[in-house]
Amino acid sequence: MGLMLVLNGVSRSYHAGEMEVRAVRDVSLVAHPGTLTAVMGPSGSGKSTLLTVAGGLQPSDGGQVSVAGVRIDGLSERDLYRHRRKHIGYVFQDFNLVQILTAAENVALPLELDGVPSKRARQAAMRALDAVDMTEQADRFPATLSGGQQQRVALARAIAGDRRLILADEPTGALDTANAEAVLDVLVRLVRGGVACVVVTHDHSVAARADRVLRMRDGILEQAA
Repeated sequence: MGLMLVLNGVSRSYHAGEMEVRAVRDVSLVAHPGTLTAVMGPSGSGKSTLLTVAGGLQPSDGGQVSVAGVRIDGLSERDLYRHRRKHIGYVFQDFNLVQILTAAENVALPLELDGVPSKRARQAAMRALDAVDMTEQADRFPATLSGGQQQRVALARAIAGDRRLILADEPTGALDTANAEAVLDVLVRLVRGGVACVVVTHDHSVAARADRVLRMRDGILEQAA
């Protein structure tokens, strides 16, 4: 399997009032299947902006972004949407689960929105929940789950449908130490199974288990010391 993510000279700016902020400056990055890449840096360094550009959630101002061998920076909105949904799973600090849906329904929902029949979507959701050790909680609602369990459901949603690139923004940031460690264990296991993962984090325990650690400062990405 080839590279899951390639950034080549990517930049992104935005305006805060009359001031232009260069959030991402000429960044190049590759993510291989079966590797966990951690991006660390202070708040405001451009980490989250880098992740949204890498995932096609906002456009770059320059450079090239490729996911699963396809350049996404030139795709139409419709084709970009389809490519994202097929290949990329997103994980956020606050889980972003739908409170009125069960764990299994949350995982199945993106597949059903893509036209997968409900029965097949449920089967795929159960496989994904099994991969994160959450099958016993499949029919529970988010409010009845711990933070760590909710994040594992979010991880299951990210990989359901055999997505092979996970982009995670502070996935352990809202968790206590024990739950953060449990989520990290699952994330590392998914990576060892062939998923490529790029995670932005302040958590040194995440960085300690990453295959590669990069540091971002003032929009510039560099190898950590």
